[in-house]
Amino acid sequence: MPTVGDVLHRAAAELEAAGIDGARLDAEVLLAEALRVGRAHLLALLNERIDGGAAAAFEALLARRLAHEPTAYIVGRREFYGIEFACTPAALIPRPETEMLVGIALDATRRRRSPLTVADVGSGSGAVAIAIAANAPGARLIGTDTSPDALRLARANARRAGARVEFVRTTLLRGLRRADVIVANLPYIPEDDWRALPPEIRDHEPREALVGGAHGTEAIDALLAEAPAVLAPGGVLAAEVGDGQAGHVAQVARAAFPEAAVSVHDDLAGLPRVVLVMPA
Repeated sequence: MPTVGDVLHRAAAELEAAGIDGARLDAEVLLAEALRVGRAHLLALLNERIDGGAAAAFEALLARRLAHEPTAYIVGRREFYGIEFACTPAALIPRPETEMLVGIALDATRRRRSPLTVADVGSGSGAVAIAIAANAPGARLIGTDTSPDALRLARANARRAGARVEFVRTTLLRGLRRADVIVANLPYIPEDDWRALPPEIRDHEPREALVGGAHGTEAIDALLAEAPAVLAPGGVLAAEVGDGQAGHVAQVARAAFPEAAVSVHDDLAGLPRVVLVMPA
């Protein structure tokens, strides 16, 4: 009977041979899941023999990852902004770069003493809205999405986190009267780029949450057209953008908010990631 370390080493090699990034980490996460232990505890078990039941469970999980199903969907969860969220194919998997939206919103809430209304547009799993609510308990959070399945997931995540967020099925800002902060992670992949995406994304994550139209920015452009009627004076709007889109989105933002300060902020990888609008 092989040891836990033997199984881990072999699985990491198989994942690497399949061209999967982060092969060792994924192997550790999946093996810890099969053994029903934390990943830190797994490393203390490397010299232990693995029993048949756990080995069979791990092989089933490994087969799914070798088929390029995302690890977050396999184990059903992902951490974002220090909070664990349930993950299903109903919504995008929360990504570290999107944490920028949470930080921007929290900075805005700290600058204002009065209770603020924060609108998270394109909520998906609810990760952004819930992370803001958990760290700004005095703010009113509204999350919007067009997908009923995503909204069910978001509401379940909010209950799990004990966060107060009102999730609404609508398109962009329709039906909202006023928001002091608007954050948005909308679809921004151009139509022609869809087939070139990694299979983990293309074959498993919801297409409607990724593809933003022929140019990729159509949904963001539409948001910026609606926002002047909703964003409160002195408010903040932050939109996540894709590669090469920041200049265009900033230009659209300046046209929508002629008196505003519009800036572009890089993520930790140095890529332009968020367009920030701060009206006078």
